[in-house]
Amino acid sequence: MAGTSRHDREMAVNAKKQLSVCTDPVDRLRMQCLARGSSGIKGLGRTFRIMDDDNNRTLDMKEFMKGLNDYGVLIEKDEAMKMFQRFDRDNSGLIDFDEFLLTLRPPMSNARKEVIMQAFRKLDKTGDGVITIEDLSGVYNAKYHPKYQNGEWTEEQVFRKFLDSFDSPYDKDGKVTMEEFLNYYCGVSASIDSDVYFILMMKNAWKL
Repeated sequence: MAGTSRHDREMAVNAKKQLSVCTDPVDRLRMQCLARGSSGIKGLGRTFRIMDDDNNRTLDMKEFMKGLNDYGVLIEKDEAMKMFQRFDRDNSGLIDFDEFLLTLRPPMSNARKEVIMQAFRKLDKTGDGVITIEDLSGVYNAKYHPKYQNGEWTEEQVFRKFLDSFDSPYDKDGKVTMEEFLNYYCGVSASIDSDVYFILMMKNAWKL
């Protein structure tokens, strides 16, 4: 995504700093994800989805703990249990992981959400709520990417890298859901302070 690598580094440094002072378990998990860059929260979501064998989009305590562990999140067991209990609002012993990811995403202004949704709708040519790799070609503009501008990468390389940032290394299904798209841009958004700059960047990249 245009110009985000520098923001990514700044965000990772800031997240690590905040991690040393924040005490709330959810904030701490958010900072651990953001310390990995824009795709940190999306990556955790993927890990949980892979573990959701019956596709009911819920996790029990054991799956939740295993997901955090598999993703390499450093968290004390009692802290993870507290977090699980906070999300298990009806005391059913299960948490809805869409709701969990929603809470984990850094807050975004409505203006940012709207421009992200505009980009998603533009890409989702069939309107079925899923973007396929084919949908992306001809819409994503690689020429704004700094590595394309300095001659380091070809357009094809920028394109592949961009698609890889959406797709999981373990689950390359060639499809991007609205949730994955939002999770990705939540990370990007957290690295950019100015709404105006974020919206401009999105409009340039997606020709909105």
